[in-house]
Amino acid sequence: MQYEYEINELEKEDSWRMFRIIGELVGGFDSLSDIKPAISIYGSARLKPEDKLYKVTEEIAHKLGKMGFSIITGGGSGVMEAANRGAAAAGAKSIGLNIKLPEEQVANIYTTRSITFNHFFVRKVMLVKYASAFVIMPGGLGTLDELTEVLTLMQTYKIKPFPIVLFDENYWKGFLDWLRNKSLAKGYISEQDLSLLRVCQSPDEVTEAIYRWYHKHELAGKQAVTR
Repeated sequence: MQYEYEINELEKEDSWRMFRIIGELVGGFDSLSDIKPAISIYGSARLKPEDKLYKVTEEIAHKLGKMGFSIITGGGSGVMEAANRGAAAAGAKSIGLNIKLPEEQVANIYTTRSITFNHFFVRKVMLVKYASAFVIMPGGLGTLDELTEVLTLMQTYKIKPFPIVLFDENYWKGFLDWLRNKSLAKGYISEQDLSLLRVCQSPDEVTEAIYRWYHKHELAGKQAVTR
């Protein structure tokens, strides 16, 4: 009887969890409906402000913000903080989508709009839904998770093939070589999948790639961006 009681309680908890998830989705949609065009920037939360990559990330976000893009990040430290900092300095909408964790992730102070989520997958939906391009800075497991998820969504035509920019060829070389020499060689992915990725070495390369793609594919009926 005790076992049956515990199962019933778990089922009730699952039912209420569903409503909490719906509430997070609705709240996210309501809060972010006005931020397009936007760019999501991913990367390591462990990056330090004195690191050269921090300044580079800040510059990329600043340039994109000046062009007219909102900047979306996971709202935490490291690359996220640098991107939000650059966006805020550019006067752009600086969006932070924070997550509740056992070791609390502190929201950075450079967001002009911050939302905190309980569920990773709801947060991921928001990071993808409003983006017109993705900039992937060097990072760890979370960054790889977000990168491969975006690739999978494009590969399976769940979202349009927006630019996915990998910053720093040296950092991503091993990953790209593995994709070519293992996954592609065995037929697990296609050349078309790899073509979704482009590697850039400077902030100007990043912004030029996104600007050109946006003006070619996305501008009709949408807010103009400038250089």
